[in-house]
Order: sequence, then C-alpha cells, then structure tokens
Amino acid sequence: MEIIEKAPAKLNLFLDTPFRHPDGAPEWKMIMTTIDLADYVKVVTVSNTKKIQVETDTGFLPQDQKNLAFQAAIRLQKKFRINQGVQIKIKKKIPVAAGMGGGSTDAAAVLRILNRIWQLKLNLNQLAKIGLTIDSDVPFCIYSQTAAITGKGEILEPLRQLPPVWIVLAKPKASVSTVNILKKIPYRELQHGDFVQAKAAVLKQNLPDLVGAMTNVLEQVTINELPQIANLKQKMLDFGADVAQMTGSGPTVFGICSKLSRAQHIVNSLKGFCEQVYLVQSCHLNTDYLLPQKFENHSQY
Repeated sequence: MEIIEKAPAKLNLFLDTPFRHPDGAPEWKMIMTTIDLADYVKVVTVSNTKKIQVETDTGFLPQDQKNLAFQAAIRLQKKFRINQGVQIKIKKKIPVAAGMGGGSTDAAAVLRILNRIWQLKLNLNQLAKIGLTIDSDVPFCIYSQTAAITGKGEILEPLRQLPPVWIVLAKPKASVSTVNILKKIPYRELQHGDFVQAKAAVLKQNLPDLVGAMTNVLEQVTINELPQIANLKQKMLDFGADVAQMTGSGPTVFGICSKLSRAQHIVNSLKGFCEQVYLVQSCHLNTDYLLPQKFENHSQY
C-alpha cells in the first residue's frame, strides 16, 4: 500500500525565548503558521522486510537514522511492533536548512501516513505525543495550523488562520546550523516581544497589529553569522513589504504584503539578489480524518 501526503513548511510570525532550561533546551514563546510551499512525501509499505529506506530528490539530506522522516517511521514501527518495512520518498520543495521546518514536517507526514496504512487509529494528539520525541517542531507540524507554541515546543494553542495576505520568501545561498545558533543566544541582552499582543492580533485577524507585534529574537544572533540577512530584510522593506522578518534560526527572510501586486513587485525585484524566491500564502492542512483535533499540552510525555 502507498499514500502520498503534502508536508507544508512553517513560518515563525513570533519567536521569543525568555530563558534556558537546566537541560539546555530553550523555553519558547512562538506563533507559527503553515504555508502552501510544501514537500510531498510518499510512503510505501514492504511486507517481506522490516527495513526502513528513505530517498530524496536532493543530495543535501541524510537518508539514514539522521533523517527525521526515518526516525518517525522507526518509532511507530517499534512502538506498535509492526513487521512491515517502509520505503519513504520525499520530493523536496522546501529549501533545506532554511528555518522553515522541512525535516519536521516530513516526519509529521510520515506519522500521519503510517497511522492510516497500519490502521493505528491514533488521533492528532497521540501523533503529536510521538512526534515530540523526534523534534520539538514535529507536534506543530502534525497539526499544521496557525498556533501559539510555548514550553519546549510541546504546548500548542490553536489560533485563527491569518487574514488574506501574500508572503514573499527569500532564502540566501548560505545555510546555518540551528544547534549552533541556539547555543549563542545572549539571554541577558535579548529585547523580548509582546507575545500576548501578537496572539491577540492573530485571533482578531488584525494585520496592522500583527505587523507591529512580530519579532524574532534569533534574528540578530544569525545576522552576526550572516550579515546578508539584514540586507535582504531591508530590501524587502524598501520594495514595499508591510513587514519583513527572519523565520526560525534562519536564514530565510519573509515579507508580508496585503496586496498581491506589491508582493509580485518584491518577488521580481529580489530575483536579482537571491536565487530562491517564492510567493506563498498561509494555509491550514486538512486533517479532519484525524479527529479529534483538540490541541493539548504534551509536556507529560
């Protein structure tokens, strides 16, 4: 049996970290949304082996246990004592090491697909519980809906979809290591954003308030490593974006526009400076087949 599923990228509309836990993990205050730039994940089960194989159409990704999609499959296989092997094929559309959760969303897609193929009858909450053991972004990617995220990434609160806006993404050639960026967070120097205001703006679908509340405290850390991010962000603003910000640990920068014509102008203007430029919109993945969809605190897991 085989199933193909869409695995949407994520963007951080708000990213703050008030402190670091004793185990080294950051405490997060984030608002994330999914966009219609997505990978496509195909999973095929094989009955005569328990082997897990991962193939991608890019040479930049590991195809062994270092791949989060591989980890997702093996966790379900072991947890439920499944005697089938799995072939995973990933068609990459999300840029690699871009701060858009490509690895996490692929893992989430594998969990959703194998839940159906193996008839495990797990709901979103249960899949998110397993996803948390793979990566802190996987629970969000299981749901793939605009949400506020706190704790170490395990506490999710659903929010409304964004108002109709156009989003321009620009990914510089350079890549960054999320692990290295997180190690360099200067907690004593951070200027924290207003998380409550940002959440309220999304709930009210108030774009001007959201523009005023958006922040990413990792931005300056990554800019210290890659100064071109600041230049790219400024160009987006100069070309007419309502707001421009880095997503995740970078290096992708995105600009939000209320008018399609302005977004198209930014795309055309940026193509001379950046090879990977995309025009996208926010979207919510349809996961109705995995009801109930109530978000939960998975911290006990």
